[in-house]
Amino acid sequence: MKDIYILGIESSCDETSCSIVKNGCEEIATVVLSQIDIHTDFGGVVPEIASRHHVKNITMVIEQCLRQANMKIEDMEAIGITYGPGLIGSLLVGLEAAKTLSYLYHKPLIPVHHIAGHIYANQLVEPLKFPLLALVVSGGHTDLIRMDKHYSFEKLGGTLDDAVGECYDKVARVIGLGYPGGPKIDQLAKVGKPNYHLPMPLNDDSYNFSFSGLKSAVINLAHHEEQIGHKIIPEDLAASFQQVVVDSVVKKVRKALKDYQMDQLIVAGGVAANRGLRDGLQKMCEEEHVHLSIPPIQFCTDNAAMIAAAAYFAYREGRIADLALNSKSSDSLH
Repeated sequence: MKDIYILGIESSCDETSCSIVKNGCEEIATVVLSQIDIHTDFGGVVPEIASRHHVKNITMVIEQCLRQANMKIEDMEAIGITYGPGLIGSLLVGLEAAKTLSYLYHKPLIPVHHIAGHIYANQLVEPLKFPLLALVVSGGHTDLIRMDKHYSFEKLGGTLDDAVGECYDKVARVIGLGYPGGPKIDQLAKVGKPNYHLPMPLNDDSYNFSFSGLKSAVINLAHHEEQIGHKIIPEDLAASFQQVVVDSVVKKVRKALKDYQMDQLIVAGGVAANRGLRDGLQKMCEEEHVHLSIPPIQFCTDNAAMIAAAAYFAYREGRIADLALNSKSSDSLH
């Protein structure tokens, strides 16, 4: 059987990335150029600055990836591209690069939803086994997705307001940790004790999440302690916040696994790198005899390897776009 190589491009936020993946499961080469240092001074990603740096870097990143793999565009079966959701200016840079390659080299253009990419990052670790439950946790998403076969997505529930990653960044600001907040809170929580009482958000029987109330509770607690002359203990507040987040997520995931009688859980998205969440899910899966799959750290954050992996299965399903394909800042997973 002929090996299929897919070149993937990802530029939905502040990472410019290109990757080559073989048969949807074997990473050949990946280049990721991050802009974290550029945006740190602003306390978050500035869309206009992000898109300018994508324009500056996209050609170099693609060329470097091809050199790393010792391959040419002619060796590719197709070009996979993140078309959305994400920052519209950033998305357009990657999309135009992908369209250009598709046109010049007569390669099929495969549109990939960013969240599908995060889910298929697990395919780079081990084959997906169906039916399965996917927990997507990132800066913009907190979703529970059921999959009965490849490229079949049924959303069971999601965030009603702030995504968990967004909440981490805002709470980090309150504690004075700066951007990006998620890794810093995770690190601080390891040495702290959950001594502050915070409410469990959306403690109901749905598969939905809500973190805006928890974020507000942290802000109010910090203000109250300041007003009465108490000094906040950052590591204890980080530990308290993280414990509530983990308990909330684990509770919803456990319910979905039981209700749908599934014994496969995959975790996807940037927040999947969070050690506290990983440990909480691992413990729950051991208790419920569920197989847990979490990608290594380099495949949790935005990267093109996950896009190329997803594109392979989209290509097998006949999901090919023409050059009229446009970027979408928001789009449901389907």
